[in-house]
Amino acid sequence: MRRRLSGLDWLLRGALILNAIGVLSPLLVMLVSAFKSTREIFASPFAPPSMLSFQNFIKVWQVGQFDLYLRNSLIVTLGALALILLFGAMAGYALGRFRFRLNDVIYLFFLAGLMIPAKLALIPLFVQLKALGLLNSLWGLILVYAAGGIPAAVFIMAGFFRTLPSDLDNAARMDGAGEWQVFWRVMLPLVRPALAIVGIYSAIPIWNDFLLPLVFIQKPELKTLMQGLTVFFGQYQTDWGALFAGLTLASLPLALLYLLLSEEFIKGLTAGATKG
Repeated sequence: MRRRLSGLDWLLRGALILNAIGVLSPLLVMLVSAFKSTREIFASPFAPPSMLSFQNFIKVWQVGQFDLYLRNSLIVTLGALALILLFGAMAGYALGRFRFRLNDVIYLFFLAGLMIPAKLALIPLFVQLKALGLLNSLWGLILVYAAGGIPAAVFIMAGFFRTLPSDLDNAARMDGAGEWQVFWRVMLPLVRPALAIVGIYSAIPIWNDFLLPLVFIQKPELKTLMQGLTVFFGQYQTDWGALFAGLTLASLPLALLYLLLSEEFIKGLTAGATKG
């Protein structure tokens, strides 16, 4: 028997629908505008295009060097994600499964990293990267993003590792498994939802970031996607059609990442919400 919806239920549903409309509307406008010229966009910004033309996408790929900037963004994002997931999972496992004297101190040290935005440390980071020879280098960006993402990864991973029963790793050790085998083969597969949460949570700000590449990268061939799209901003005019086409293409990798990890991501968000 279905439960009757109360007034509060209808109110919450209405709020969720309005929120969905508010989120999806700009995306729809961006997608529609990608098939228009700049004149069409200003003449009728919300109307569908008069004809389906892929000229803006061709211009982005050829004139805007989209493939070069896409490659750079993929290298930076995937490199930073690999470091964040690896070291975040290892630190979360150590802090979540073992109790030692400085456990809480080290955990609080990682949490402190969540309270300090990387933007406040731009000048020290610039000086440090220059001293290390990592300025104008994709490796420099990868290390900066990884350092900024590890605190949140440790916070999430440690919480998930603490919820796992101790019988699992103890049984593996009794069977002769080493500590690395316990971590890699027994415990890590059980926290795949947490890895999905960390992956999506970390990838979005790295992929969309504009400020750090602008400060640390000056070579045109090393620019990331968000930097590269600024080529369509002119001194006197902006090619809005090509810009919206570039933004549409730039959003596809993140959409694909979410589709691939959506099942594990939802499992992680709802972990502990139900019994059984």
